Amino acid sequence: MASRRPDSFDGLGFRGRDDPLYGASYPVRSAGGPAELHPHHWVTTPPDIPGSRNLHHGERTPQYDEALGEPGGPATAAGWDAPQPGVPPAEQLNRFAGFGIGLVSLFTENVLAHPCIVFRRQCQVNYHARCYHLTPFSAVAVMYSITKAQGPKALWKGMGSTFIVHGISLGAEGIISELTPLPRELPHRWSWNQLAGHLLLKGLTAVVALPFYCASLIETVQSEIVRDEASSGLLDCLREGLTRLLGVGAPHSRRLLPLSSLLLPAALHSIMRYAIAASVQRAALWLHQRSDKQRMDPSNPLDAYFPELAAAWAGSLVADVVLFPLETALHRLGLQGTRTIIDATDGVVAVGNGGSPLVLPVNTQYDGFSDCLHSIHRKEGRAGFYRGFGALVAQYALHGALLAAARTLLRLLLLESRAR
Repeated sequence: MASRRPDSFDGLGFRGRDDPLYGASYPVRSAGGPAELHPHHWVTTPPDIPGSRNLHHGERTPQYDEALGEPGGPATAAGWDAPQPGVPPAEQLNRFAGFGIGLVSLFTENVLAHPCIVFRRQCQVNYHARCYHLTPFSAVAVMYSITKAQGPKALWKGMGSTFIVHGISLGAEGIISELTPLPRELPHRWSWNQLAGHLLLKGLTAVVALPFYCASLIETVQSEIVRDEASSGLLDCLREGLTRLLGVGAPHSRRLLPLSSLLLPAALHSIMRYAIAASVQRAALWLHQRSDKQRMDPSNPLDAYFPELAAAWAGSLVADVVLFPLETALHRLGLQGTRTIIDATDGVVAVGNGGSPLVLPVNTQYDGFSDCLHSIHRKEGRAGFYRGFGALVAQYALHGALLAAARTLLRLLLLESRAR
């Protein structure tokens, strides 16, 4: 069974969630066993939850009249408390454990981590801020202040649009792969031409989703104080994306950059994030198998599912850290000229007595991608590329902590089931 996650400009976990244009490859895992690495094997398929598919190649659905552990045998009298016919109790527990673990990972990356993604993006585009929030302590403190002042919705805005961008990315990747010879999945023995075509497909997917990603970016950083609830809706991301693509609708500022100036940075970010995350994930699984080869139990869901999730977590973390400066520049360029008003990331102190404002406008004047990089380095220093880095640390710390908690809970359930 193979699974993958889509990419975004932020966040490969499913991360993480945080990246709608990103796709990470998972190694192939045999039924009920640990992940196995094959030479030159990167596989990408639509998102999947480990343990959610019960059948593998060569298997068939057990019939109701088959006895436990004896396919084709006579029916046995059983009540409601009897195990499912044809499936051993241990296998049922393994499948349930795999589904639960994968569900926890997906929920953390796509829902619980969303406030960290919102605040990180606000810090990245707020060049006015005195505090860069390079550590999670200052970031969490201001996130709490914003939530206390504006309500819980302040840091959960734009979550629906991120799912829309995920869907657009998956659909675009599938359509492009069907209409072109670009491979969506790489075979076991891939060639360099196939790898180049596969990476090109990731870049083209990012280009197609770019206008909708820019619209989603505006929704996630726009302050709740100035948001018009009466005119906002779930499909605003689609409408605003098409408006920017076609150049129609309400006029924007003259500083609004054309999408053509963002195509190369967006494609570069998507390809590099996918390549880095997939490489780190592959290396982490290889090291895990090499170190624990003698102790691995194929029937143990801890050995079957957690190595993949931990490797995906590590791959997403490394990719986001390495590409954080590029993401900062990309977000500033995508937001420029949109007349967006964001929350003050130095804290929510009302104006007066030397206090700071609650909201701030974004008024950048970059001429392009290279000018943005040089301007950030000249005016804000190298640390300016890492504004909001503490929110990224908090995001992956939360994800890792919940995975560790799920692993501990599963271990206790396994010990209890074996003791019976």
